Amino acid sequence: MEEIELKRIKRMDSGVVIVFKEESYKIIGACMKVHRTLGPGFLEAVYEEALEKEFKNEKIPFEKQIKLNVFYGDEKLKKYYKADFICYDKIILEIKSVGFMPQTFQMQLKNYLVSTRIELGMLINFGTSSLTYKRILNSKNSFNSQ
Repeated sequence: MEEIELKRIKRMDSGVVIVFKEESYKIIGACMKVHRTLGPGFLEAVYEEALEKEFKNEKIPFEKQIKLNVFYGDEKLKKYYKADFICYDKIILEIKSVGFMPQTFQMQLKNYLVSTRIELGMLINFGTSSLTYKRILNSKNSFNSQ
């Protein structure tokens, strides 16, 4: 127990800040509830609909299937990115339902964050026996954060 407490203190002393910590915890909690209820094996659209209901139950502000502008340098492109969810007006949520999460999904989300200038994205996979997720930061907008 003491070792865990020491690690926690060291992390705090290192100045690490978790970006949108409380919002992320609420989102993950809602995703876990959906996964516990439905289990793996459905199409992404089923999890998206269930998650929409859970976000409403938990009073998590969200928009779904939102078109986001994409930039090349300072120039806005004609093409856009369509996010599964934007929560709290500041977190991109990408939903997957796959047996294995390839690195490509993380790279895509990272590119979406950079090109839309949004700071945090979360990649959620409902396709395995346990819910898996990954927080991805737009390091061009974030400093000293996780």
